[in-house]
Amino acid sequence: MASPTILFFLIAFFFLAPPPHLQVQAADQAFTSVVISQKGLDFLKDLLVTQAVSSIIPLQLPKISKSKRIPFLGNVNMVLSNITIYGIDVGPSHFVLGDDGIAIIASGVTCNLSMNWHYSYSTWIAPVVVSDEGRASIQVEGLEVGLSLGLGIEEGTLKLTLKDCGCYVKEISIKLDGGASWLYQGMIDAFEEQIGSAVETSMTKELKDGVLKLDSFMQALPKEVPLDDNTALNMTFVNDPVLSNSSIGFEINGLFGRRNASVSEYHNKHSLSKYHNKDSQPLVSCSDPSKMLGISLDEAVFNSVAGAYFNAEFMQWIVDKIPDQSFLNTAGWRFIIPQLYKKYPNHDMDLNISLYSPPVVRISEHNIDATIYSDLIIDVLEEDRVIPVACISLVIRGSGSVKISGNNLAGSVKLNDFSMSLKWSNIGNLRLYLVQPVMWTIIQTVFLPYVNSHLGKGFPLPIVHGFTLQNAELVCSSSRVMVCSDVIYEASHSHNLNWLLHSFV
Repeated sequence: MASPTILFFLIAFFFLAPPPHLQVQAADQAFTSVVISQKGLDFLKDLLVTQAVSSIIPLQLPKISKSKRIPFLGNVNMVLSNITIYGIDVGPSHFVLGDDGIAIIASGVTCNLSMNWHYSYSTWIAPVVVSDEGRASIQVEGLEVGLSLGLGIEEGTLKLTLKDCGCYVKEISIKLDGGASWLYQGMIDAFEEQIGSAVETSMTKELKDGVLKLDSFMQALPKEVPLDDNTALNMTFVNDPVLSNSSIGFEINGLFGRRNASVSEYHNKHSLSKYHNKDSQPLVSCSDPSKMLGISLDEAVFNSVAGAYFNAEFMQWIVDKIPDQSFLNTAGWRFIIPQLYKKYPNHDMDLNISLYSPPVVRISEHNIDATIYSDLIIDVLEEDRVIPVACISLVIRGSGSVKISGNNLAGSVKLNDFSMSLKWSNIGNLRLYLVQPVMWTIIQTVFLPYVNSHLGKGFPLPIVHGFTLQNAELVCSSSRVMVCSDVIYEASHSHNLNWLLHSFV
């Protein structure tokens, strides 16, 4: 019955946030909230029980022997060997969530066992050894399994402690086959207590070993998950898990930053300092209480992504192809910037676009607003060199939208307005009111399509491989985006679960 411990592994790795009625309160600030509802826990439990059972059977029990002196028969030696649990049928099971841990209780469990039996005795009447042997089938009914686990945080990782563990056998029936089994049935029945004790001991040991292995594994989980060669997600747990009577909640740092960065580097001026003035609030709030899970992301997460890529100097690109290619030749600018055409007649051009400050995202109940700070350098191309002639600073204000694409959170942005100023020029002053319509066209046809091509891919939500969001809903509130969803499991990934389960049994 390793399923409870394996189940908790997936709970710990699922990093999700709760449906609306799970009014779990966040004592300290976190940027990604993690809670699984009772419905989500039940879904995982039901899914994993079958996988867990298949991973621990056949389970070998120790040999049982008994020797007893019986009048007129002498010494009677009875041995039960090759005792094997080959089938487990789990009845009703459920979680009980407490203030500092969870109890997992399974009742009505039935185990099917097989064994070899051997029986021998010698009498004082004649020096003859009488023996017999055969096979037997055993059914253990009404087995109750209980496990109590404490949850905490230790150095940024989940800490799992075993508080209590037990297994109780209610009833055993034994049926012998082979030999003169009808003659020995009554004596073999005397082993019921020992067989029941062996089942209880072996099952309890499996549970304890599984919890210890699981805790070791969780302590070794990485504290950052790479997004690419330069950027990683900080998965450090913040604060102890938050438990209510119907959910388990987690809080993680959840910010993006440079790979192998210290924790303080994630807390940069672009993302952290502005978001520590929030009052205590539910980890998440969804409109549909029937959802299995939700994911709550603070706007600081989005700003940290922008900051990480800005610091990695990725937000720069050269534009040498646009829908209206005439704007990449000075002839196309002869009425907009006459001195450009006069100095460099019929020269090809490119546009060197770079961000001079990280984009800023603001999330409200009805809007997601983005502000992008960009420099656009106009380059004139000669045969052997590139000549920068002017730099225009742009402040682009747009409104964004988000959507679920598979297990990714994707999005797009559209232009609301922009402002511009001349940063420097080697061709004299520019009449910006003439340049502005061209800039609008470039932003609409070049800049935003480029940005949206990347936003459309999205970034992965923290979902265990093999699980897929289903009927997901997006909710925006003050400074947060929440994903509220059910999940399905793809049977084609069952080998992943089997590998995981065997790793901990």
